[in-house]
Amino acid sequence: MSEGGKRTVRDLRRANRSVLLRHLYLDGPLSRQELSRRTGLSAASVSNVVADLVVGGLVVEAGMVESDGGRPRVLLKAAPDFGRLVGVDVGETRVIVELFDMSLARLAKADLPLGDGGHDVEGVVERIRTGLRRVIEDGGADPGEVIGVGVGVPGVVERTPEAVVHGQTIGWDAVPLEHLLREDTASPLFVENGATALGQAEMWFGAGRDCRDAVVVLVGSGVGACVVTGGTPYRGATGSAGEWGHTTVRVGGARCRCGSLGCLEAYVGAGAVLERYRAAGGPPAGAADEESAFGELLADPSPAARAVLEETATYLGAGIADLVNLFNPEKIIIGGWAGLMLGGRMLDRVRAAASEYALRRPFARTSIELCHLGPEAVAVGAATLPLAQLLDSGGVPRAARDTVVEGRPGVGLFPSARP
Repeated sequence: MSEGGKRTVRDLRRANRSVLLRHLYLDGPLSRQELSRRTGLSAASVSNVVADLVVGGLVVEAGMVESDGGRPRVLLKAAPDFGRLVGVDVGETRVIVELFDMSLARLAKADLPLGDGGHDVEGVVERIRTGLRRVIEDGGADPGEVIGVGVGVPGVVERTPEAVVHGQTIGWDAVPLEHLLREDTASPLFVENGATALGQAEMWFGAGRDCRDAVVVLVGSGVGACVVTGGTPYRGATGSAGEWGHTTVRVGGARCRCGSLGCLEAYVGAGAVLERYRAAGGPPAGAADEESAFGELLADPSPAARAVLEETATYLGAGIADLVNLFNPEKIIIGGWAGLMLGGRMLDRVRAAASEYALRRPFARTSIELCHLGPEAVAVGAATLPLAQLLDSGGVPRAARDTVVEGRPGVGLFPSARP
């Protein structure tokens, strides 16, 4: 936007590039005629902008389609090899780093367990550094091809010139994560809460693709949510909205990792569930990693194990009912490795519990389903953070070493939400 708030010809051209790229990326391949019909742009404008995008390497031809009585139409799509994207998931038990092409096809992956050090800041940063080097090498990429590196983290991302992370449950207090990573990559960095990154991936490519009002929940060791209203995430006054895991489901209840009592996370987070399982006679702590132990619980036919699962599904359903009553979404989408494991076995019970606690009318208009993108959707969502900026800018990659904190005013997290 030019000085004084007036739109220039350059602004208009950038906006046209952006809207065409979004349609081609999310809905392509499309013909020029379809692009004109969907965007409302004239055929001449579409032709000129597409020609520019093709010359810039952002758009390529994708075959032909027969037309009604006329010449076959050329199909267009976003170019998968325009650049590379990196998504990082700083999880509860491991750091996952993945390299993608522009179509989000995975090219390389590094899975780095956190080990006994837990979320020691330097240990996490070193694993991210190692993962970045490894995926660039294994994926045969030139570092200059990387459009950006997205990082999904547990906790709140403060909106400052450089991303600062507050992760109360993992012992992070104002960790300058972006500054710590700057020494190891010249690529633009995009830092976001992991549940919000998961939400972006599901809204673009998964279960939320056809709706604009949804809540995408992440259930792993921790519990969080991304509340999407009108295609845009609700962030709250300081960016901490979505800490659903720390809503109170039982006054004076179990101690949560955050230090409070009765949080939802203290009843449906994987660590809390496994503690109840061990108390009921399950495997002792340390007998298996968390995901394996959770799988043992699901496979255990004993009455004690079934009681733990039933209680967990009930608490999860009650927590979902709160989301239904508060936000009236079209969909509640359950993701995260523990959410998918539990939902795969107990989704009907979760739905039944939600119906018991939710208001009838909004619940009748809400569907509850599982994430489509699998247990590693946070890494995919993190990779869409630099992709979102690219689409929003009309295909102009952010300059190297620019600072990006998602959710900052003027930077739309879901710029392409159902254009």
